[in-house]
Amino acid sequence: MAALAGVVAAAVVLAVAELIGAFFTARATPLFALGSTFIDFTPPWLKDFAIATFGTNDKAALFVGMGLTIAVLACILGVVAYRKWALGVLGVLFMGAVIVACVVTRAGVGPADAIPTVLGTLAGLVALHRLMVPLWGMKKWPEAPADQAADDDARQQGGGTSRRGFFTAAGITAAAAGIAATGGRLLGAARNNVAQAREALRLPAPAKAAAPVPAGVQSPVPGVTPWLTPSNEFYRIDTALSVPEINVDDWELRVHGLVEQEVTLTFQDLLDAQLIESHVTLTCVSNPVGGNLAGNAKWLGLPLREVLARAKPKDGADMVLSTSVDGFSASTPLEVLQDDRDAMLAIGMNGEPLPLEHGYPVRMVVPGLYGFVSATKWVVDLEVTRFADNKAYWTNRGWSERGPIKTMARVEVPKSFAKVPAGKVAVGGTAWAQTRGITKVEIQIDNGDWVETTLSAEASTITWRQWSYEWGATPGPHYIKVRATDGTGEVQTDQRADPVPDGASGWQSVMVTVQ
Repeated sequence: MAALAGVVAAAVVLAVAELIGAFFTARATPLFALGSTFIDFTPPWLKDFAIATFGTNDKAALFVGMGLTIAVLACILGVVAYRKWALGVLGVLFMGAVIVACVVTRAGVGPADAIPTVLGTLAGLVALHRLMVPLWGMKKWPEAPADQAADDDARQQGGGTSRRGFFTAAGITAAAAGIAATGGRLLGAARNNVAQAREALRLPAPAKAAAPVPAGVQSPVPGVTPWLTPSNEFYRIDTALSVPEINVDDWELRVHGLVEQEVTLTFQDLLDAQLIESHVTLTCVSNPVGGNLAGNAKWLGLPLREVLARAKPKDGADMVLSTSVDGFSASTPLEVLQDDRDAMLAIGMNGEPLPLEHGYPVRMVVPGLYGFVSATKWVVDLEVTRFADNKAYWTNRGWSERGPIKTMARVEVPKSFAKVPAGKVAVGGTAWAQTRGITKVEIQIDNGDWVETTLSAEASTITWRQWSYEWGATPGPHYIKVRATDGTGEVQTDQRADPVPDGASGWQSVMVTVQ
C-alpha cells in the first residue's frame, strides 16, 4: 500500500504540473522535459536501436518506458516515506529538482516555466502525506499474542478502518489527478489556436510551379509505396517530444554570422516572396537497408540561395548552422544551399500549409542530404559559419558533419517471408539517389545472374524512382536481392554499414516461399 501511495502521489505531481502548465510553454511539463533531456543524452547506438525497433513509434515507446520508470521510482519513494518520512520528503524534493533542471535547460524555456513542476511537486508531497496517515495509523495496532483477544479485536478494527481510509483516499486522489491532467490538456488545447490558424492559412500560388509529373511514375505492381507520399503518412523522425506550436505572427528567421548583412525574415515576407514548388524525396539517416524512413512530397517555399544572397556570406564560410525553436541544430554545407537543387525554406507540403509535426510554419528542405544535416523543422535561426568552428546537434553525438544520401534500392513487393504461388510473380519497389538520379535497378534471385528491372518514369533526379519485374517463380524458398545504379554510373555498394555515422549501406535481401 505504501508503494501504491507513491504511485498515486507521482500521478498528482504530473497532473498538477500538466494543469498549471497549460498556462506555460508545453515544453515546461515534466514528462516532455524529462523525455527531451533523455533524447539529448541518448547515445547514437541507442537512438539507432530505438528507431530500428519502434520506427516512427519511437516517441510512444519512450513515453511508455518513462511511465514504467516513474512508477518504479514512485513505488520505492512510497515505501521509503512510509518507513521514514523525512527521507521520503528528501527523495521527492530531489526528483522535483531533477525535473526542474530538465525544464529550465530546454531551448526557449525561462525560469518561470519551472512553476508548474514546483507546484506539482508540492501537491505531490501533500498527497503523499495524506495517504501515509492511514498507513501510519495501522502501525499503532501491532500483532498481538493469541491470548490477548480483546487487543486483537481492537487491532483488527483499527487496522481495517485505516485500510479503508487509505483506499478511499487513494481512489479520490487518483480520480482528482486524472481530472486535473485531462483538464490541463483540454485547457492547453483551448488556449492554443495554432492548429486553427494553420487550417485558415491560404498559401500563395508559386512563382515557379513544380514541373508536371510524367505519366508512369508509379510502379504497376500492386502494393508498392505511392510515388507521392500523403502528408499524414510521411515519416517523422525528430527530437521534439512536444510538437512546437508557433504563431505565424510571432515567427522570425534570423540570418547572421559570417555575412556582410544580417537578414531577418517574417512569415509575411515569405508569403510575399517569389516562391517555388518542387517534388523532393527526403530520407532519414537512421533508415536501415530496406527501411521505410523515406518519403516524397511536393514542397512550396523560398529558395535558400536567395536568402543567402541577401546576407552575402563572407569568404571562408563553408557551413550554415540551422537551429529549431526547440534547440535542435543541423550543419549544412554552404555550397549546397547556394546551388540550383531547390533547397528551400518550405511553408507548404502537398498543396497545404506544413503539418504541425512536419515543421509548421517553416522548415528546411534540402535535396540530396540526410535530414540530420539539413531538414531542420520549426527553423528560426541560420548562422553562416565554418565546420571548424561549430558543431550541430548530432555531430556532437558521433554522427558525421556532412550527410550526402547514399544510393539505395528496396524491395517492397513481395514482403519478406511472404508466401506466393508458383508462376508469374510481380516484384516491385523504389530506389533513390537524390541529385544523381536512378538509371538502373537490378535484382538477383538466389545466387543467379543480376537481371535488369523495368524502371518507372523519372520525375526528376531529386525524387525517388520506382521499378518492377515479372519473376517466373518455382516452388521452394528463394532470396531476392536488389541494387541500384545512379546517374553517375556508380553501383550501389554491397558493403554493409550501420546508419551511424553517415547512413546505412548494403543490398537488401528478401526471403520468400513459393508454394
